[in-house]
Amino acid sequence: MRIKGYYFITDAGLSSAGNISDVKNALAAGVKIVQYRNKAGSSRQMYKEALTIKALCRKAGAIFIVNDRIDIALAVKADGVHLGTDDMPYGQARRLLGKAAVIGLTIHNIKEGKETQRLGADYIGVSPIFATGTKRDAGRPIGVSGLREISKAVKMPIAAIGGITLDNGREAVMAGADMLCAISAVVTKKDVKREIKKFQEFFT
Repeated sequence: MRIKGYYFITDAGLSSAGNISDVKNALAAGVKIVQYRNKAGSSRQMYKEALTIKALCRKAGAIFIVNDRIDIALAVKADGVHLGTDDMPYGQARRLLGKAAVIGLTIHNIKEGKETQRLGADYIGVSPIFATGTKRDAGRPIGVSGLREISKAVKMPIAAIGGITLDNGREAVMAGADMLCAISAVVTKKDVKREIKKFQEFFT
């Protein structure tokens, strides 16, 4: 997987317009990877919403990832999943989803990064870079210096997440981030497309 730019993650709890509207705006802004995350929805709701988002991603030529829920990913034939440290082990997820699936893993330090690379994951989500209120259990921020150390230690795409804003996003890119995730800095705004384009400029 070779993608550079803004990595969009849905968050209905923070969104001012809803997941579907946000995804449409993200794709219009040129986003090439979308992660569907819904911690509060029922399985039926998630299935229906994931189907709609997958169709939008297919039309735009973007990768569609489901957060955590391998069952939903399989049901809608998503491109892959993103797994946290408490989710299903990588090996089992790979067996279920197949060799072609895109699987990303959240990591917090160099040791986890090297292990993820050894396992064969497609990319890593390094979290948190800065302090964040979006995910309460995110852990202690590693800062730009920690991100730089991880980017030197592993040879795989890196998505930086956690406290990313327009004020510090460029620093994260310069430290080795191939992708930036800035959920609250985007979905809480009236013009999601415009805000994402501002982040996209860090990669040009």
